[in-house]
Amino acid sequence: MHVRAKKHLGQHFLKEDGIAQRIAEALTRFGGYRDVLEIGPGTGALTKHLVDRPDIRLTCIELDREAAAHLHAAYPALHLIEGDFLRMDLARIGEGPLAVIGNFPYNISTQIVFKVLDHRDRVSEVVGMFQKEVADRLCAGPGSRTYGISSVLAQAWYTMEPLFTVEPGSFIPPPQVRSAVIRMQRNGVERLPCDERLFVQLVKTAFNQRRKTLHNALKGFAPLDRVPEPFAGRRAEQLSVADFILLAQACTAPGSSAAS
Repeated sequence: MHVRAKKHLGQHFLKEDGIAQRIAEALTRFGGYRDVLEIGPGTGALTKHLVDRPDIRLTCIELDREAAAHLHAAYPALHLIEGDFLRMDLARIGEGPLAVIGNFPYNISTQIVFKVLDHRDRVSEVVGMFQKEVADRLCAGPGSRTYGISSVLAQAWYTMEPLFTVEPGSFIPPPQVRSAVIRMQRNGVERLPCDERLFVQLVKTAFNQRRKTLHNALKGFAPLDRVPEPFAGRRAEQLSVADFILLAQACTAPGSSAAS
């Protein structure tokens, strides 16, 4: 059976086998997982480098019916779920730690990362192809113009590692942008030393007005009565993950409205 090489759901299919192999080999088994979930396998370019590996149990999730039919025919024994990863219950995939891998559809790649963050207690490693701009943002550090909400939240719980860049000609159809493969590995932080929900809200609020100093960007942010020095005169992009944790701690420090 032949599946048309088409763009669907923001996805572009890899045509260079060597790149698919490099992505598959980027899985380090960090955290001792056995279960691996491939998102959006499409024509199976990456799948074929994973399906026969004896050290992992592969599950694929594919939303496109034509691609799913092709995969069923090509790999009859493959554990394939037809559906949307963003709505998927990860409890359907074994128990214990797991890895996520894929040539991620560009239009949902950031949402994929946020879902991984929601399941950080299970997902010990991610190897993914992203639009390069998104990959750069996820890996960016303080002071970079690309540093933002996804940078801080991802790096709070994962170590980010850019691996390699992929040119548009490696895909069918060729995208109008460059792509990049990155690896995320769970860091040693089980829980942040602050209210984690408040931390997330604080990061999002601060970056939503990133051109303003935090004194102005966080006006009205409850339960922070005032932005403590030395943060008040700085902008969100100048703060590290550790700085945002300190700010979140300030929200619930004795004397703050949250502690009263």
